Amino acid sequence: MKVSGITALAILILMGVAGAAPFAYVTNSDSNNISVIDTATNKVTATVDVGYHPAGIAVNPDGTKAYVVNSYDDTVSVINTTKNKVIATVKVGTYPQKIAVSPDGKKVYVTSFSNNTVSIIDTETDKVTATVPVGNFPSGVAVSPDGKKVYVTNSGGDSTNFTGTVSVIDATTNTVVATIPTGNNSLGVAVSPDGTKAYVMNSNIYRDSTATISVIDISTNEVTDTVSIGDIPCGVAVSPDGKKVYVSIQYLSNSLTGAVNIIDTSTNKVTATVPVGKAPCGIIVTPDGTKVYVVNCASHTVSVIGTATSRVTDTVKVGIYPAKVAIGHFMDSDVTDQSITTNSTVTEDIEVGNTANISSEEINAVELNNSKNNDSDSDNNSSDGNESSNNNSTPGFGLLGGLACLYGGWRLRNK
Repeated sequence: MKVSGITALAILILMGVAGAAPFAYVTNSDSNNISVIDTATNKVTATVDVGYHPAGIAVNPDGTKAYVVNSYDDTVSVINTTKNKVIATVKVGTYPQKIAVSPDGKKVYVTSFSNNTVSIIDTETDKVTATVPVGNFPSGVAVSPDGKKVYVTNSGGDSTNFTGTVSVIDATTNTVVATIPTGNNSLGVAVSPDGTKAYVMNSNIYRDSTATISVIDISTNEVTDTVSIGDIPCGVAVSPDGKKVYVSIQYLSNSLTGAVNIIDTSTNKVTATVPVGKAPCGIIVTPDGTKVYVVNCASHTVSVIGTATSRVTDTVKVGIYPAKVAIGHFMDSDVTDQSITTNSTVTEDIEVGNTANISSEEINAVELNNSKNNDSDSDNNSSDGNESSNNNSTPGFGLLGGLACLYGGWRLRNK
């Protein structure tokens, strides 16, 4: 009975973890905070104060930390995602824009628009360990799935020349090993899950030109195709299966009604356009590929698109002028001895019972994803209804993502 009980408990916990949903993190640029959305319910479960005018955001691979770029005070806020609290603040380059985490979670890359550099943060020490010069006005950044290369979009030359490029950084030497010409105002980049393609978003925000997506063959560092898209794209994301690219379009037909263009990667053609909120910016796909989260800057909302129907299925109210969104999968760090005590005990009992074949990695997942409620009482003393006192959902597995655009909000306000 002991063997059967432990085995059943392990299976139930694993089933619960597998069925859990991750959280989406949204930067609110004028609220100076982060909205945390439970993707299972599409409800805001917490609000975390950060620095001045938050922009880019990324979550580390194990989901324990979120990194937020504060563009107006030149810092990165490090958030403990279990507590939903800022635990460190890192000074980076001037006017930082976007951010990406390496697949092993050991490095964070931050673009600095004003001084043409990328700051590299060591996640163990939360210190900048290297600064890499790149092209003019860098904005977007993405890391290859193997962690060996970093792709940085440089929006252009000077106030009259915005011909963009992509700087390719060798992650081992922290040097630029290639520069790839792309299109006008290259502001965002996303890498396919198989690491073969990079999709670069070229905007027409500053001058009359055609907005495009440049498709880069990573093996040759050459643009192999160019896809025409709608006016003022401001976010790009690739689906987990690599079959679709989603591009947020800020102004459709010269209005404030936004949309998302869906590109079929097998043909590099736009196959659908989905209306969303006003001035959409950041965009990300859930780890299971079933939903797309789109930040609507002027609507102060997030549109949720169902990928099966290519229609908006939900709308989530967030903070003021939201800009970016990232999704992280979680392995709970608040582990106690109240359920499964050791890997060896559980593994041995399961093997003796011959009722399940669960690897040691899965047992680790069982332990790590046990329950975060054991110490929640000590942290649930906030008076804000959206604070972490409401954050009692257990997140699950997924992929990292984070992309969006500050420039649309700037133009929107001027307009």
